[in-house]
Amino acid sequence: MPHLVILYTPNLETEVDMGALCRDAADAMLAVRDDEGRQVFPTGGTRVLAYPAAHYAVADGGAAGRAAGGSGDYGFMYLNLRMAAGRSAATQQRAGQALLAAVRKRMDPLLAQRPIGITLQVDEGHEVFDAKHSSLHPLFAKP
Repeated sequence: MPHLVILYTPNLETEVDMGALCRDAADAMLAVRDDEGRQVFPTGGTRVLAYPAAHYAVADGGAAGRAAGGSGDYGFMYLNLRMAAGRSAATQQRAGQALLAAVRKRMDPLLAQRPIGITLQVDEGHEVFDAKHSSLHPLFAKP
């Protein structure tokens, strides 16, 4: 943990470098610091995964965009960051703002060209079962 899952309309794939967006998001997450200046998210546990939706419907299907002279090809991106409980509200806000800034840096030029919605949610919760099995964390353990 933390895990960021990005779901998006596949019509964005030709215009957005999703691999680069994932890297930008991961780097933003790794740069977040808590109230004492410590790294919030462990390097070995940070994951960003992006998936195009197999099926989707956005707004009115594009009627408003076509009426305004555009293609009506609406896009949408949903980002959900799931983090473990225990971080301060200020730290949660910093994480959300850092992610939003990273996504907007890549997406704002495209948003200026056509209608796209972006939603980012940060969830924290109490897990009823949480198991981890990884050979990644030892790579980043400090002696």
